[in-house]
Order: sequence, then C-alpha cells, then structure tokens
Amino acid sequence: MNTSSVQTIHSNADKLRIGLSAVVVMIAIAAFYYLSAQPLWVRVILLLVLLVGAAALYAWTESGKRLFAYGRDAVTEVKKVVWPTRQEALQMTGYVFAFVVVMALMLWLTDKTLEWLLYSVILGWTR
Repeated sequence: MNTSSVQTIHSNADKLRIGLSAVVVMIAIAAFYYLSAQPLWVRVILLLVLLVGAAALYAWTESGKRLFAYGRDAVTEVKKVVWPTRQEALQMTGYVFAFVVVMALMLWLTDKTLEWLLYSVILGWTR
C-alpha cells in the first residue's frame, strides 16, 4: 500500500510568491541572453542577483521553508558522518582493486574453459 502524500499549496500568498519566483527565474535567463552585447561578468552578476531574489521569494513560502529546513538537516547529518582516514581509504581501495582483478581472472578462466569445452570437445572444431 502506497502511503505517500501529495503536498499542495493552500495559501494564495504562497501561490503568488511561487509564481513570482518562477517569473523572476525566467526573466533572469532571458536577460542573460538578451544582454549578450554586455560583458560576461555583468550578465553573470545580473543572473546571480535575480536567481538569489527568486530563491528569497521562494524561501518565504511554506514549501520553501520546508525545503530549506530539509537542507539544513542534510548538512547536519553530513557533519555527523565519520570519514575514514587516508590509510583506511587507501586500504579499502586496494581491496577493491584486488577483488576486481581476481574476478576478472575468474571470468576469463571460465570463458576460456567454456570456449574450449564447447568448440573443441563438443563440436570438434579446430582452428
């Protein structure tokens, strides 16, 4: 049974803010290309300013608040991760490479054995 729920926007103010945010994003993209005669750094700064403005508009909505809270929680969880030391990472990488080599040799040996069995023994073909 699927228990997922669909989040809807209830407030008209939230709908307006999300709509304005989408319009600002479209204006930012259009302005970036419309101002192609301007230096690249001017266009990039204008694009970034407008995108930050759109993000700020979205952040004032209920779904925006939930999204940014989710991002903060994700950063908190990443900070809790215990990363391996350099020695442990190199050791695990070595184990993986060794396993890959052993598996490759086993697959090659199996392939050649089946090839010999099928073509030479069963079919009697010679090269």
